[in-house]
Amino acid sequence: MIVPLTGAVADTCGGKAGALGALLRAGLPVPDGFVVTFAAYRAAVRDLHLGRPATGPDDPGPERQEKADDPGLARQEKPDDLGAAWRAKPGDSGTAWWEKLDHSGAARRAIEGRPVHAALAGALGRALAELGDPPVAVRSSASNEDTAHASAAGQHESFLAVRGADAVADAVRDCWASLFSPRAIGYRDASGPGARRSGDLAMAVIVQRHLDAEVSGVMFTPADPDGVTGIEASWGLGPSVVEGTVTPDAYRVAGDGSVTRTIADKRTRLDRRGTRLVTRDVPAPARRRPAIDDASAMRLAELGREIAAVLGGPQDIEWAIVGGRTWILQARPVTAEPPPPPPAAALDGATVILTGTPSASGTLGGSGGSGALGGLGTSGISGGSGTLGGSGGSGGSDGSGAVLAGTPGSRGSVTGTARIVRGPGDFARVRPGDILVCPFTDPAWTPLLRIAAGVVTETGGVLSHAAIVAREHAIPAVLGVPDATRKLREDSVITVDGTTGTVTATDA
Repeated sequence: MIVPLTGAVADTCGGKAGALGALLRAGLPVPDGFVVTFAAYRAAVRDLHLGRPATGPDDPGPERQEKADDPGLARQEKPDDLGAAWRAKPGDSGTAWWEKLDHSGAARRAIEGRPVHAALAGALGRALAELGDPPVAVRSSASNEDTAHASAAGQHESFLAVRGADAVADAVRDCWASLFSPRAIGYRDASGPGARRSGDLAMAVIVQRHLDAEVSGVMFTPADPDGVTGIEASWGLGPSVVEGTVTPDAYRVAGDGSVTRTIADKRTRLDRRGTRLVTRDVPAPARRRPAIDDASAMRLAELGREIAAVLGGPQDIEWAIVGGRTWILQARPVTAEPPPPPPAAALDGATVILTGTPSASGTLGGSGGSGALGGLGTSGISGGSGTLGGSGGSGGSDGSGAVLAGTPGSRGSVTGTARIVRGPGDFARVRPGDILVCPFTDPAWTPLLRIAAGVVTETGGVLSHAAIVAREHAIPAVLGVPDATRKLREDSVITVDGTTGTVTATDA
């Protein structure tokens, strides 16, 4: 039920663990650890009679096997904060969706409500002792996660800074239960019939040594070996970048080694303090300092090429730097390419540096604004110096036709009603065809993407979980638009162009 990470394969440990195992066997820098396999999950839930939760019109629904003496399965609760998203999908029966959520909520509670079996708990304790009992990361590796067709980015639970066998056992159990969370169900439903069928759902769990990252981020390798590698980076631990709570620096490394940087205003960072994660302010002098230099970006791009060669095809890679050493935390197939960056003339509110070598630089764009447009840049320019473009601001919303600029996150254009969403309390106001305007999008908000026509965020980069899911669902998205929730009015009509990275307030 537990295997070393070096021996992990997708068939028994899921795509995420299988990829890390392959990289370790190839000698690439992956933190050591172990995997709690599919077999452990199946043994843990075998007698719970979970059945098959209904997952779409082609799925007949659950076998109602709840036992009267099993309070975890007997109790039925409706998640009020997600109610509107589930009820409002056009063509769906609200009753069918509630039945699905009721059953899946019961399944989740049944898993969460029982302790990990003593034999597995003992094995976890021994495996942790072999690592030296350090703080660990506990991460999901589901059977339908990190595949070539669906990333399930951010849809299952993962935990950092976990310490001790009891805490790890609890985190493993929570990863198992997250197969039945509203966001995971919503993602599977929106990802097509293959992802919706739940009969073969299983959850393996990766337990790896936790890294106290000084800098971390995401990298997309190109389909063409001579193409451009996209990198996003920010201070501290990786969730700030992947969850979109900061707008990261963005780097584009061309096949000839030239680097384009867009330097963001990185205001917060996430770090470990004991067994807690804390968000703290970045000191002002460091906010617009590049998180990595050009030489580091080029080394990352080279490492990305090695990873793509081992795994076969373009990869979405999470990485971290600790003490000057780069580590790989995850690698999965790129399921949807991000839009290309807009022309240099479209840049506003960000500092962009174009370099042919690590020592040659120039500045493009302005110094104003409160957020960088992560992922932007002009890959065909290298070397030289000078300043192009203007300074400050990203437009206002005090007149018809005002345009706000951000990061092109997901291709396409759509016009709809702006719906300001700052948290779960706002979910009930979202209706089919609305455009979500948010400070950032939490993975738990995935069910809203079933009905939204587009997404606008104030922070986040093109490689974040929200952007990936928007591209997989073909929803236009523009990210990193400073003060979007203030500049765009509730119920106003806006046009989101996720290809150019613009938001036009037509009746603001």
